[in-house]
Amino acid sequence: MDLKNIHKVYFIGIGGIGMSALARYFKFIGKAVAGYDKTKTPLTQNLSKLGIAIHYDEDITVISEEYLQVQDTLVVYTPAVPDTHTQYQYFLQHNFSIKKRSEVLGIITKDTFCFAVAGTHGKTTTSSILAHLLKETGTPLTAFLGGISEDFDSNFLFEGNEFSVVEADEFDRSFLRLSPNVACITSMDADHLDIYGSSESLVKSFHEFVNCLKPNGKLFIRNGLPLKGITYGIDDDADFCIRNLKIEHGTYIFDLETPKSLLKGVKFSKPGRHNLLNGLVAFAMAVESQTPEHRLAEALETFKGVQRRFSYKIKESDFIFIDDYAHHPTEINAVHDAISEMHPDKKVLAIFQPHLFSRTKDFADEFAKSLSKFDKILLLDIYPAREKPIVGVTSEWLLEKIENPNKKIIKKTDLVAEIKSQKPEVLVTMGAGDIGLEVNKLQKELAYAN
Repeated sequence: MDLKNIHKVYFIGIGGIGMSALARYFKFIGKAVAGYDKTKTPLTQNLSKLGIAIHYDEDITVISEEYLQVQDTLVVYTPAVPDTHTQYQYFLQHNFSIKKRSEVLGIITKDTFCFAVAGTHGKTTTSSILAHLLKETGTPLTAFLGGISEDFDSNFLFEGNEFSVVEADEFDRSFLRLSPNVACITSMDADHLDIYGSSESLVKSFHEFVNCLKPNGKLFIRNGLPLKGITYGIDDDADFCIRNLKIEHGTYIFDLETPKSLLKGVKFSKPGRHNLLNGLVAFAMAVESQTPEHRLAEALETFKGVQRRFSYKIKESDFIFIDDYAHHPTEINAVHDAISEMHPDKKVLAIFQPHLFSRTKDFADEFAKSLSKFDKILLLDIYPAREKPIVGVTSEWLLEKIENPNKKIIKKTDLVAEIKSQKPEVLVTMGAGDIGLEVNKLQKELAYAN
C-alpha cells in the first residue's frame, strides 16, 4: 500500500495510546483524520484539539461522508475492538482498505532506519529514552510511543523521517509486522497467555521477531535471555555494562563500559534497576545512529521520564506519592524494589487495580506474592478492558491469596478517605486500567491534606 494515495484515515479505537500516536502522525503529514472510541478521555480530547473529529457512537451515520469514500480512505483498527463492531463490519463489507495498527507502523517505518524496542516489560520507557537521546543529539527521527513522554509531552515525536523509533508489541504478534535495523529485547516473561496459550509459544514469537531484522541488523538483549545478540547488564560480563553503581540524592551515578570505551560518572535519575537497564539499552541502541557516545551519555542525564512510569506525584519529606503502570507481577516487583532502594525504611501503602480477568487468573499466585511485599495493600475491582468476566476470578479471590493481614478491597470513590485515614509514608498506585484517571484527583486531594 502506498500512503501517498491515501488522503483520509479513519481510526477505530483512536483513543488507544498507540493508535493516538498514529493519528497524530497522519494529521502532522497533512492527511484528513477522524475516528471512533468507546469513551472520552484526556487522549481523545487532545486529539480533538488538533482538529480530529472523534465519535463515541458506533453508528455509521455519525461518520462524515468524506471518510465513506472507499478509493482514498484507509481504516486503521486495534485488535482490542471486537469483530462485531458496527463500523468495522461496515468498512469490511464495503471493501475498504483496512489494516491493523501494527501493519501501518510497519509500512511507515520500512523505508527508515528503524529502532524497535521489544519485551514484555520496559518497552515504553526504553523507547522514550531512546527517542530523547536521539532528539537531544540532533538525529532526524519520528517516534511512536506507548506512553506520554515527560520530555516532549506527547506519545509522538517528529524531528525528521530518516530514523524511526517504535515499540515492538508482542500482543497479538503485532511486532512481526516490523522490519527493524536495530532491535532490543528487554524481557520475555510469560504474558498475554490469552493470545499465546503458553509461555513457550510466547518465547517462540520473540525468536520469530528476531528473524524480522533487516539484513545486517543488530539485536540487543538483556544479559541472560536465551537469545544471541549484543548483551547489556549491571556488574556482569555484558557487552554494555554498568559498573561502580552508587546513588546520590536520588540519582544513579555509574561507569558505563562499552565495547569501545569507558565512560565515567554517567548520571541517570529515573529510579529502579529496571529503569537503569532500560536506559542502558537505549544508550546502546542509540550508538548505532553514529552519535558520539559522550554526547549520548550527557543526554541520558537529562531524561525526565514517562507519565505513569514510576512518576512522582508528591515528593515531600513526610509523604511520597508514586504512580506506575505496573500490571504484571514482574513489574510490581520492580516497583517494590525501586521504592525500597530509593526510600528505605519507609512504610508503603500500595493500591493495585488488576488488569484483565485472564491475566489475573493466569498469574494469581505471582500477583499475591508480589503484592504481599508491601506494608499495606488496597485492591480495586478487576479492570476488564476487552474481556468478559471469568467465573470465580475476582479481586476478592485474589485478595484471599495475599499473605499479608493489612489488605482490603476498596472502591475508587473511597480511595481519598481511606488513604487519609491510613496516613502512609509512601503511597503507590499501580495498574494499566482506569486507575490512571484517578491519579490527578488523588494528587490534588492529598497535596492539600499534607
